[in-house]
Amino acid sequence: MREIVMDTETTGLEPSEGHRIVEIGAVELFNHLPTGRTYHQYINPQRSMPKEAFDVHGLGDDFLRDKPVFKAIAPAFLEFIGEAKLVIHNAPFDMKFLNAELEAAGFPTLPMTRALDTVAVARRKFPGAPASLDALCRRFGVDNSAREKHGALLDSEILAEVYLELIGGRQPDFALATAETATATPTRENQSDGWRPRPRATPLASRLTEEEANAHAAFVAKLGEGAIWKRRA
Repeated sequence: MREIVMDTETTGLEPSEGHRIVEIGAVELFNHLPTGRTYHQYINPQRSMPKEAFDVHGLGDDFLRDKPVFKAIAPAFLEFIGEAKLVIHNAPFDMKFLNAELEAAGFPTLPMTRALDTVAVARRKFPGAPASLDALCRRFGVDNSAREKHGALLDSEILAEVYLELIGGRQPDFALATAETATATPTRENQSDGWRPRPRATPLASRLTEEEANAHAAFVAKLGEGAIWKRRA
């Protein structure tokens, strides 16, 4: 199963008020494990950056001036996410911005059903507890010391760790896979009649002949003291 953990940075809170996306970061997961593939892009919002937003992410007008506009980066972004589920912290916020940008650029919008909101997941799992990304990092012991300001790619990488903890740990399918492996092959032990194998009352005699044992000992002696047969567990 392919999932994309992603985040955006913007010039403000409402696209309907003319605010735009200025950064997108995304991390690819496959079967709940990071693949190492990421997507990261700064975007020229074609407007000035309010001080309040600059204080959050530190992306200013001078830095963004030579970056591509959203319409230019949209094809590569859409190709990266493909049909994957989008894992987003406070998904309604990012999705409304993404869809406003996509619609303005003439691209199809993304249905909300594609987004999994980790804020909602955290609130269901820990009712009444803080659900901010920083709070979840503290809860799960995820290192966020590099998060001096918000950054889309860094936040996506941190969120990926938090998300895996939210759904049951960094290897959520391990226990299930072990159980399935253990019961995949039908045996008498798995049947419901109560039968279980018991140790033999009398162990089987060794099939190794004295001649074979002597030949093996002579062979090992030629290998020196480093031979693995001379090591003790």
